Amino acid sequence: MSHHTIIARLGARDSQQPVLSRLQTKITQINFLKNNGHLDFGLGQALTGLRDFGLTPSETSVDLALLAATVTAADTRISRNRNAQDLWTRELSLHIPVFDPVLWSSQTGLLSKLLNFLTGDRWSLHFHERPEIERGLVRESTKPRMINPTSVCLFSGGLDSFIGAIDLLSQGRTPLFVSHYWDSVTSKYQKECSDLLSGRFTQNFGHVRARIGFKKDTIEGDEGENTLRGRSFLFFSLATLAADAVGGSIEINVPENGLISLNVPLDPLRVGALSTRTTHPYYMARYNELLRNLGLDAYLDNPYAFMTKGEMARQCRDQTFLRQHAKNTMSCSSPQSTRWNPDLNEEQSIHCGRCVPCLIRRASLFAAFGSDGTAYRIPDLRARVLDCSKAEGEHVRAFQFSLERLARSPGHAKFDIHKPGPLSDHPDNYDDYAGVYIRGMEEVSRLLNGVRTRPLS
Repeated sequence: MSHHTIIARLGARDSQQPVLSRLQTKITQINFLKNNGHLDFGLGQALTGLRDFGLTPSETSVDLALLAATVTAADTRISRNRNAQDLWTRELSLHIPVFDPVLWSSQTGLLSKLLNFLTGDRWSLHFHERPEIERGLVRESTKPRMINPTSVCLFSGGLDSFIGAIDLLSQGRTPLFVSHYWDSVTSKYQKECSDLLSGRFTQNFGHVRARIGFKKDTIEGDEGENTLRGRSFLFFSLATLAADAVGGSIEINVPENGLISLNVPLDPLRVGALSTRTTHPYYMARYNELLRNLGLDAYLDNPYAFMTKGEMARQCRDQTFLRQHAKNTMSCSSPQSTRWNPDLNEEQSIHCGRCVPCLIRRASLFAAFGSDGTAYRIPDLRARVLDCSKAEGEHVRAFQFSLERLARSPGHAKFDIHKPGPLSDHPDNYDDYAGVYIRGMEEVSRLLNGVRTRPLS
């Protein structure tokens, strides 16, 4: 097992020598300041996008974005297999230059708690004063204000975020959409979905996009990590950057169905960090606590916390538009993988059709509309027996296992919903969480009716 320390730097003048929390640690330094004085690794792109709308964020929200990008570097470029004794839990220490180190140092306990919960690692956060930067890190926009958003909304290019965007625009609201991506496939779906919304609605909504990521050789001798458990910390922090720039008390819409938000483990082996917690209520509550403590007047809200994905689709405020364009969204857990598209008879980046997000997507569209125009690598789950010892049937069988257990003991749902993490911030909603879990699983059950799985090798 190897302990890792990442030191974020802001240019050549940033010579601060941090006090290391461990003597035996692998140190990586990442310079986030380009020669032109702009932030690198996509953060500058996000700031430019806001400035183009005449919006300027505060020093604190820029520091939050810098922290989130550093977390992303550690989460995506430090392998669990190579660096964790249990093949999962990494020990990570970050040193971040900030405008107000006293403020940030007061939040290290909370930050460690929420990041530990989110990724399943052990995080240690350290802050020191930024070096002087010519013209400053935060530059006031010189352009007139172009938009007056009613809220900020996460926009991933997935089905849930597309429904969330349609619902907001159908109500006459003017959200500012925020997207981040690393691979070209995700970028393509985000751009296409945004263009579709522009063609359908008349509001002058804004969209800020940023390509944020780190090359494979960022950590010397490490091949990187693909579990990406910390991705929502970056997403939330970019949205906070935008909300802070808008000004006032701004709601950040987090459109995510309740089943995937809870993410109750499908079998006894998928517990704790092995199940994603990107929008879990406990994590979102801790993030809102962090925003309050930092003095940032923005807050996260998931309006679909007690709705299944199928209910989101069925109750979407523009049914015709959604049915027509749901196929233009991407829900797959591996969107960058190229697969054979049987409809077009060519290699394309399409949904695999058998991962957990794909199965929930298929179930939701079937429940809402009775049909699904999405192209899948496995177009018909009933066409043959799926090998549950391989990727094609692994998650299908996991759902079947969980559904069989739930059918035997339906009363266990009220206990199962607490397995991924505490719901103590919402004691009056335990029945609501149990209800959305049961209904979401019922949607998947209807999809998998008649689907056969067994080990074939």
